[in-house]
Amino acid sequence: MTGLREETPADWWEVEALFDLSFAPGRTALSSYRLRDGVDPVRELCLVSRDEGGILGGAIRVWPVTIGGQYDALLLGPVAVHPTRQGEGLGGLLIRAVLSRAEALGWCRIMLVGDAPYYGRFGFTRLATVEMPPPTNPERVLGHALCEGAWDGVAGSVERHA
Repeated sequence: MTGLREETPADWWEVEALFDLSFAPGRTALSSYRLRDGVDPVRELCLVSRDEGGILGGAIRVWPVTIGGQYDALLLGPVAVHPTRQGEGLGGLLIRAVLSRAEALGWCRIMLVGDAPYYGRFGFTRLATVEMPPPTNPERVLGHALCEGAWDGVAGSVERHA
């Protein structure tokens, strides 16, 4: 049994340790982290999964961004599952929970930087007109519409949310 709940300040150090374990050294030097500097995450969408014993199995965070100076969107990530819990569907559970909660909160656009074959199963497709700060590979910039037509006409650079 896996329990999902909002991340709390008490979870912070453990979630950061999971992200350090799951990603290459220097993860905080990535361009997506520059978009998060000085911006609070969307707390209702930052989730953790713990087992019955309270052991952290996975975590996901979400941040507000602006595209082209006029379009609000969510930036999903990072998302990580502890190596001992991989293959159980926990990553998919976290992503689906965020998509459902974001839609319920009234958000229309969510994006990420990731592998299209993996994230495509959740409805993410390439955003050809949206530019992440360099050196992001444009093929990995993906978006999902939580409202019909949410990405229609959206173009420009992704910037930190004001």
